[in-house]
Amino acid sequence: MTAPRTVKCVVWDLDRTLVDGVWLERDRDGVLAADPGLLAAAVELATRGVLNAVASRNPPQVWDQVRDLLAPVTFVAVELGWDRKSQSLERIAERLGFGIEALAFVDDDPYERAEVAFALPQVLVLSPTELVDALSWPELTPPVVTAEAARRSDLYRAAQHRQHRQQAAREAGRPIEQFLAEIGTRVRIRPATDADLPRLHELSVRTHRFNSTGEVLDPAHLQALAGDPRYRLPVVELSDRFGDDGLVGALVLDTAPGGWTVDLLMMSCRALGRGVIERLLDWLVAQAAVDRAGPVRVACRPTDRNVPLRLALTAAGFRPDGGAGDGRSVTTFSRAVQPVEPPGQVAPLEPAVLPELAELPELAELPELAELPELAELAELLADLLGRPDLVGLAAGAELFGGEVGLDSLRGT
Repeated sequence: MTAPRTVKCVVWDLDRTLVDGVWLERDRDGVLAADPGLLAAAVELATRGVLNAVASRNPPQVWDQVRDLLAPVTFVAVELGWDRKSQSLERIAERLGFGIEALAFVDDDPYERAEVAFALPQVLVLSPTELVDALSWPELTPPVVTAEAARRSDLYRAAQHRQHRQQAAREAGRPIEQFLAEIGTRVRIRPATDADLPRLHELSVRTHRFNSTGEVLDPAHLQALAGDPRYRLPVVELSDRFGDDGLVGALVLDTAPGGWTVDLLMMSCRALGRGVIERLLDWLVAQAAVDRAGPVRVACRPTDRNVPLRLALTAAGFRPDGGAGDGRSVTTFSRAVQPVEPPGQVAPLEPAVLPELAELPELAELPELAELPELAELAELLADLLGRPDLVGLAAGAELFGGEVGLDSLRGT
């Protein structure tokens, strides 16, 4: 079963939408108020794990004056200024690490709605009246709301955490591994418990960038997998000194004889660029070696959304066996695994933590990236994964995916 479209963030206009009246047209001593119905809708969305943000044509200082009116709601991103609304939405999506299709936009102005719908047809565009009706739509009604989802706005003050983390990374000027270790990044891998199963269902619905097949795992199926000795459900937790992101990823691992198969790999976009996928894949290969399991395979339905996952698999030594890459056919990424001695059972899942800063190589010891022969191979892999033969001649410093994916060039990749 493939996941239906899921809205992760509703972006609101202010004037005549969240706020009654127009801020710039108010009398000097006039007082504006929040629209009670729409404010209640924003509160309800937050309880479902849907984020709220603002994009409004107003001076930036307006936010200091209207924030208190909207106090019951945490807004994870605020865009005020005179750019087109579509540009504001693109910045919000990039800041949150979402694809643009994960946004809905609410505005009373038909022109603004038309502009966004034309420039960003992937966005769900609604008038305030339509938004009230849309609260019952599946796009805005997650089938399950976990405790983690209910506090998602607080986690995405990781919008703020993310900005602080990115700013610290820019100021650090050191290899990303050193930076992640310095900020106390902790990646913990452990077996799933029954209490985790609703969160795993939610991840299967919500994740796209790091989702291998797009399959939705319903609660009954998850419960059956948890009770089947053939399957393992490792989960991944992430934290650093900027905040605790909680459970951000998981595997559905089939350990049948003849090699392990990951039926589904899924990870939240909150983990992008923070070393989590690399640690999870390293752990998977190491566990397979200890168990003398044979090759490890990852089932993958290639789409234009999960390119970051396929890049991560390729970087970890997994190679595709072919496949159409049309979003329908499932291909397999495989990696041979050498068994380790002595043979035995898989070691218990221990927390996997990034190395301490002192254990990492000094920058001076690293080779010049521009001289690495792997750059040409990587360009070929990118061209193949994306169906873009022109990327074979990509310059080492050319832009790729930008900050959203954490790769700003072929060197960064």
